[in-house]
Amino acid sequence: MNIRHLKYADFDAISPVVDEWWGGRPVRGLLPRLFFEHFQPTSFALEEGQELVGFLVGFHSQSNPTIGYVHFIGVHPGARGKGYGRLLYQQFFDAAARFGCTEVRAVTSPVNESSIRFHSRLGFQLLPGNGNVNGYPVCLDHDGPGHHHVLFSRQLTEAA
Repeated sequence: MNIRHLKYADFDAISPVVDEWWGGRPVRGLLPRLFFEHFQPTSFALEEGQELVGFLVGFHSQSNPTIGYVHFIGVHPGARGKGYGRLLYQQFFDAAARFGCTEVRAVTSPVNESSIRFHSRLGFQLLPGNGNVNGYPVCLDHDGPGHHHVLFSRQLTEAA
């Protein structure tokens, strides 16, 4: 297992399979090539041998430099349960702290209950929203009409 910074060329490996990794949900459009080009210092790929089996796209906020944001994290369905998501997040926590971040935020869809449980296990808190979907607080229309999201926040500490 090897964790490295995401490379521009990783787009060509990840983009064609990302919808499949999400059980057929159309998420490919949320991951344009620009993330692979402009956010390499805070984005990571995880490989088993020569096969890319996980990735995390994150950055530190330009508007609030104390906040790091994870835009996307994915682990191949056949590689789940090995702690790879946690390892990728730890890489991001370390990178975000080096950039001076004290908090990390992320979002997920309220239908993605495995993501909600995963983030909660990592110490993320669900932030209040202006609505409720599937029993979770959500920010209604967060990314446009009908695109509601659960919002997360996790404080970074020296122990993180």
